[in-house]
Amino acid sequence: MASSAQEQPWYIALLGLAEHFRTSNPPNIRLCIHCLQAIFNFQPPPYIEARTHLQLGNILLKHSNNADLARTHLEKAWTISSNIPQIDDVRFESASVLAQLYVDNQNQPQNAKPILFKAIELSQPSPYWHCRLLFQLAQLHSAEKDLGSAISVMGIGADYANSTRSEYTRLLFILSKGMIGLIHKNIPVVNESMTQASHLIETFNGSALHKEYLKVFFLVLQVCHYLIAGQVKSVKPILKNLQQSIQTIAHNHNDDEPVVNNPAEMFQWLPKEHMCILVYLVTVMHSMQAGYMDKAQKYTDKALMQIEKLKCVDVNPLLSSFQLMLLEHIIMCRLIMGNKSIAIQEIFQACHVCQQQPRLFTTHGAQVHTLIGLYAMSMNCMEAAEAQFKTAHKMDGGSDLINFVNLNLAIVYLRTNRHSELLNLLESINPETIQTSSHTLKAAAFYVKGLQSFFQANFSDAKRCLRETLKMANAEDLNRLTSCSLVLLGHIFLSLGNAQEAMNLVTPAMQLAGKIPDVHVQLWASSLLKDLYHQCGDTANEAEGYRLHASFSQALLKDHFQSSQMSEHGIIQWTDGQCPLHLGSSSSTSGML
Repeated sequence: MASSAQEQPWYIALLGLAEHFRTSNPPNIRLCIHCLQAIFNFQPPPYIEARTHLQLGNILLKHSNNADLARTHLEKAWTISSNIPQIDDVRFESASVLAQLYVDNQNQPQNAKPILFKAIELSQPSPYWHCRLLFQLAQLHSAEKDLGSAISVMGIGADYANSTRSEYTRLLFILSKGMIGLIHKNIPVVNESMTQASHLIETFNGSALHKEYLKVFFLVLQVCHYLIAGQVKSVKPILKNLQQSIQTIAHNHNDDEPVVNNPAEMFQWLPKEHMCILVYLVTVMHSMQAGYMDKAQKYTDKALMQIEKLKCVDVNPLLSSFQLMLLEHIIMCRLIMGNKSIAIQEIFQACHVCQQQPRLFTTHGAQVHTLIGLYAMSMNCMEAAEAQFKTAHKMDGGSDLINFVNLNLAIVYLRTNRHSELLNLLESINPETIQTSSHTLKAAAFYVKGLQSFFQANFSDAKRCLRETLKMANAEDLNRLTSCSLVLLGHIFLSLGNAQEAMNLVTPAMQLAGKIPDVHVQLWASSLLKDLYHQCGDTANEAEGYRLHASFSQALLKDHFQSSQMSEHGIIQWTDGQCPLHLGSSSSTSGML
């Protein structure tokens, strides 16, 4: 709350008093607001009136639920300041905050755009604000899925940054363009941006730390690009580079931050702490796809701990987005590892995060219902699983999520003998024609087709599909698909009476499932092994097979019973409206993060 030397003593006194109440421990926001409102009684000049309205709008947004009153103050700040020269900070900050409020709190992006357009036009002589408002407008276009407009704004920003001789900010615009392309799965835009950025980062001769920040941004986009394509093995060296780069940034002391003289360079892609969490997140995504559940769990724990620490001092909504994405991945890990009772509690945590940031449910609602569907499947509640998957389908979380949902729906229909519903799905999940650029999803589609052929006792077609899955899974180290395919192939050879070939497949499936660990594949493989050892007359190994099978069965049954008794289990019936958070009141909190 800065003041000018020429300002009236009454203004300086009221401003100082407001600041005292705002920063006291605990803050007295009510008295702070009273002091600021008292300024209007003195009929202040327009520049003071505009600044005071901006301060009141910001304080109400941060410390109250009265978004309408905050909007009124911000609208006044913008209206007054847009007609006064020489108060750029008030003018452009009020435009930026008001536009964000229209989008986040009022769901009125159509009201935000004219303000941003006018502010961008007025801000050309102010490099910092001009760039910041362009980033904000591009983000708004991207949220509305208007890819063309978002890309165009980023191009304008890159050209403007170039004209202000800021290679750093020009690269931020180019990389942000690549990020928008990645979000909207527009591969030509991604490739063009990444090729251009790669060359410019290589030849960048600004501050070493700025170069490292740009490198992390570039490498995160590269890793995500590979993971979206399901290229888990190919991305390993890039992920390693990213982890080394974030170490360099993490060990840098704050007093080594680059000195910025160009106002167009007063930007950081993300705060250092947020970058560290993001690198944990992409490492979790990689571990999950590759089938390293223990590693995914380890990095999730680290990242969530970091988020909890930061949330005490930082209200950035991005932290909630990171938290939600980490929970989405760890929930799938829990289900694979047979920890359903922890998974259902973490699903509730994900719902709590969405409740705190309602915008997140708009972007992640389909994922939440997909997770509940996977949980219901693991509990053998097939009707509920189907309802959850259909709800996720309606919410449209993107083409690859729809493909993932369809593949799981197909398994539900296979397990419940519902041939007509399965036939309606088959075209959309046919591995030869499935609409996806993901290597993983295509491999999974071959597996589901192999499973369908197995259920129909069409063993030759099942073997063909599963061998294709194995070839694709081995090419990119997709361990979970490899173990599932091996055990199903083993089951087929056992059904055909070829015990030796079955043994050659089921044994490595069991070993690989143990490394993941995937308790369901272990249960399946141990069941086949005891039968195979029985056929071979190997009583010692048969007894061991029985012991293992009983052990996995008991652990899963115990967890199944525990989950079914929890109040949270009732969420499998929720398909509409607000999340029934009142269900999440189980006394058991073991395993909560």
